[in-house]
Amino acid sequence: MLAQVTIHRRDQHSCVQDNGFCPDWIVHHLGEYTAPLWRHVELTMASVALGMAIALVLAIVARRRRWLTGPIVGVTGILYTIPSLAFFALLLPLTGFGFVTALIPLTAYTLLILFRNIVTGLDNVPAEARDAALGMGFTPRQLLWRVELPLALPEIFAGLRVATTTTVGLAALAFYAGGGGLGQQILSDIAFKSNVAVAGLLCVLLAFVLDLGLLGAQRLLLPWQRARAT
Repeated sequence: MLAQVTIHRRDQHSCVQDNGFCPDWIVHHLGEYTAPLWRHVELTMASVALGMAIALVLAIVARRRRWLTGPIVGVTGILYTIPSLAFFALLLPLTGFGFVTALIPLTAYTLLILFRNIVTGLDNVPAEARDAALGMGFTPRQLLWRVELPLALPEIFAGLRVATTTTVGLAALAFYAGGGGLGQQILSDIAFKSNVAVAGLLCVLLAFVLDLGLLGAQRLLLPWQRARAT
């Protein structure tokens, strides 16, 4: 696999030759990080979105069958503890070297965080709100989608923010599964400080921007929380 790593062609400059931190090199080679950055965004967004859909279904099922909560937490907890490199190695014979092999483990790692937060949010819905909705003639489905899930959004957003920032970091290992991303850029020349610094900083900035976006969405969708904070 390492044979496929592309070593950057460096300019004949002492700073670069010494593997140092070279601002000039960074300025002239920043464009090389655009495609890996977008692939990193794709990996993160797809994993979290898929994980959110699966966790939401599991949480709704567990709400109707309470005894399933423990087993689901157990299974998702086991998935969360599998080392990513081992996860990739297990999937490679089945799904091959590429985006899907990277996507599956990244999605699995989000499930425990998202499932727990959705269940906690639903459990924290005040009984008075449920009683009022049932008194107005809401069906169980209307109660879930129009009362319980909206009131559970603060916990759901908290889980989304943790899952998203965690996935940005884990996606740096997607290179080993053929998923690309900024991890590929880092490992292409790991001894070169400028390369590692730029790719690492882009990971941090990506996590910050996505977290800020989710926080903004939360404030837009939950105006009562914004009013309470002011």
